[in-house]
This record gives sequence, structure tokens and C-alpha cells, in this order.
Amino acid sequence: MKAPIAVIIPSYNRAHLLPRAIDSVLRQRLPAAEMVVVDDGSEDETPAVLRGYGQQIRVLQQPNRGVSAARNAGIAATTAPWIALLDSDDEWLPGKLAAQWQLLSQQPELRICHGEEIWIRHGKRVNPMKKHAKSGGRIYCDSLPRCVISPSAVVLQRSLLEQVGLFDETLPACEDYDLWLRICARETVGFVSDPLLIKYGGHADQLSRLHWGMDRFRVTALRKRLDDPHLTPEERQATRCELQRKGQILAQGAAKRGEQGAAEYYQRLALTGEST
Repeated sequence: MKAPIAVIIPSYNRAHLLPRAIDSVLRQRLPAAEMVVVDDGSEDETPAVLRGYGQQIRVLQQPNRGVSAARNAGIAATTAPWIALLDSDDEWLPGKLAAQWQLLSQQPELRICHGEEIWIRHGKRVNPMKKHAKSGGRIYCDSLPRCVISPSAVVLQRSLLEQVGLFDETLPACEDYDLWLRICARETVGFVSDPLLIKYGGHADQLSRLHWGMDRFRVTALRKRLDDPHLTPEERQATRCELQRKGQILAQGAAKRGEQGAAEYYQRLALTGEST
């Protein structure tokens, strides 16, 4: 038996990590119906690594366009009614898909679920801080300060993406934060309390290390949500308050760097919770 799930793995220049991710999908106790690895213009040994898997995987190759474009391409190239994402530097535990499919089967009203994680940083296991705690339910407000759903942990219904849209390819980072806000404004999120995957951190090519001021991209996502008709008045106010908080932080940072125009923009945001 296979779960009606398409697995999408985007990768760029991670030939040394990619086999760990792919093998963790192949070891699932409940196999997925499809697996697509999107090679986002890698210049290392990634093509050779992927050829080594033969017919076990499907490979898409494209010029380097970023992780959002790679994920979107993989989603478009598959047909299964459910989608699971896996970043190429992460690893699923063997029971990941089975646990989530059991939850989704028991609660058919759910269209998205995620689960607990094990964190490894610089080769050592670390305990996430309280602010990074995972949960389920109506978690829109919990999602405002930072990303609380890991792409590698999620299984979601394709029809949900058809309603809310795919990853925003204009965002260099925090594209997952943007998507989860769109979804959590509408949906109850299922949650598996057992660890489903291992997240590895500390390597130099993580987006959080490549871009300063990640809240710049979160502000873009938050501004869009102010016009979301699915938000309750309380959620809209919480969104505005988070915009003000992030605006103040960014204004201070821009002022320290001597970026007067940016400082004034973010200061207006901090005062009003609006961009104009």
C-alpha cells in the first residue's frame, strides 16, 4: 500500500546531503506514491548523485531560480492529491508519513498537518526554545512572530494550495512563513506530537545565514494579510501589532546602518501598523 502523497525535494548544490534526504523517503514504512527531486541548477555533483538512484526517483532539472520556484515546479509536476515537502538538508524518520496519514484518516476535515522535530546543530542535538514550540489547531496568531511549521514536517492537500496559491517566488526567504500565514488564516492545523523528522542546522548555505534582517520578508507577508477576508477582527489586530513590533526592530537596525529611507519607512510601520 502507498499513501496518495507526492514528495517534493528541492535541492541546490547539496550533493553531500541529498542522499540522506532521499534515503529517508525510500525507508518510509508507508511509501509515498510519488517522489520528485528538483535540481535547482546545481553546479556540484548533484546530477551524478541523482542518476545513481535510477528509477527509484523522478528528477526535474531547472536553471537556478530559488527554493520557492523549485518547490512550485515539483508540485506542478506531480498529481497525487496530497503533498509532502522535504528540504534536502533534513531527514525523515521512518514512521513519518504513516503517522501523518493515520491522523489525516482519523480526522478527514484536516487539510494540513505537521509534527514534532528533533534538532541537530553542528552535529549535536539541541532542545528548541519555548518560542519554537510546535502545536496544532487554530494557530494563526502563534504563527505571526516566526515560522512555526517546518516545510519538511508538513503534509497538505493539493486542493488547499489551489485555493491559497503556491510559494511566493518573489521572496528570497521566509516564503514558508508567508504560505503558512495564508493557510492558517483559513485552516485548522493537525499536529503529531511524536518526532517525525530530524532538522539539521548550522551549515553556511541556510537561507537564514545568507540574508540579514529576515523580518524584512516577514513584513511583506504580514502586510498582505491585512487585506485577508478570512481573518477575525482579533487576528487582524494581532497582525497589525506584529507589524508594528517588527517595524520597530527593523527601523532601529536601518538607523544603525545609516539607511535613512529604510529607517523612516519602518518607523512609519512601527507607529501605524500600516505601510503608508
